Amino acid sequence: MTQFYAQPYDVSATGFYFDDEAGFSEKIGKIKNDYSQPVEEFEIQFIDGKSIDCTLAKAWRINQANILKFMKIVDEWDDDQKTRFILAVGECGYDFDPETVDPDDFDLDIYHLDTMKELAEQFVEEGLFGDIPDHLANYIDMDAIAYDLSMDYTETEIAGQRMIHRCA
Repeated sequence: MTQFYAQPYDVSATGFYFDDEAGFSEKIGKIKNDYSQPVEEFEIQFIDGKSIDCTLAKAWRINQANILKFMKIVDEWDDDQKTRFILAVGECGYDFDPETVDPDDFDLDIYHLDTMKELAEQFVEEGLFGDIPDHLANYIDMDAIAYDLSMDYTETEIAGQRMIHRCA
């Protein structure tokens, strides 16, 4: 279960924990400071949950205005969609509208590989460099190809899973 904390910007008020829309909506309008004044502005903090959801919260830049949509997305999206969003927004700098965001709309390439050398080997096997005769295959410098690929591709790790991606 994902848990959040609403930290008031008013230092004389105490925040609250919540883990669903009902908990947030119930408490958000009732918080008062030490002078019985209503508190209106909160910093939303990700407290506990899956590692990928924590990274998603950072890329989403959760705040008081978009937390309800974020909580809905966490339940609806699978890990691949979350990863695509994290890479597109968090790494590539894409913009998004929380109300209409669809991770499949982001234009990027993702390979679930550990190293650039593995990507180079995959590209050679797939024929991206043309047909290479068997008697020349041992002379291909995979490290050089990996170095060249690193100019366009980036190695990263999300929730313990290594991958390589390219922003379009």
